Amino acid sequence: MCFFMKKAALAAIILFVIGVGVVQANNKEKNQMKKSPIDTIFMQGEVNPYGKFFTGTTYLNMLNPKDEVFQAPIGNVTFEPGARTHWHKHDGGQILLVLNGEGRYQERGKEIRTLKKGDVVLISPDVEHWHGAAPDSWFVHISLETNAHKNGSTAWLEPVSDKEYK
Repeated sequence: MCFFMKKAALAAIILFVIGVGVVQANNKEKNQMKKSPIDTIFMQGEVNPYGKFFTGTTYLNMLNPKDEVFQAPIGNVTFEPGARTHWHKHDGGQILLVLNGEGRYQERGKEIRTLKKGDVVLISPDVEHWHGAAPDSWFVHISLETNAHKNGSTAWLEPVSDKEYK
């Protein structure tokens, strides 16, 4: 085997080992995420870093972050029973895809809507609303922020009171 072929073979082996290490590291990171206690396709993620805008405990697994390519932040959000967002609005709107559990959704000034697996909630830009779990049920939904190219901002408002929630 010539010198260059040996170097090429060695380089290929090194790249293979590095690639296996990267795959194992990625799998380890994914395996450290918690599986939701209710049946859902995505891992529940870590405790929500935006928890100051929620009542109760929620978990977030960002499936697609806000970026310049897709401009569509997508998160898998898991709510413990009774957990909910504060009142808020998105300048570009939002779509919720309910994966499991029982949830609640309300727009300011309207009746509370019960959400079940398979429901889709279309929220127009700048509509004040909240969403979360029923008092006695875990709840999981996908949150898709729409028209994020506009600004993609969320205006967080006051907490949903216990009286409003019930």
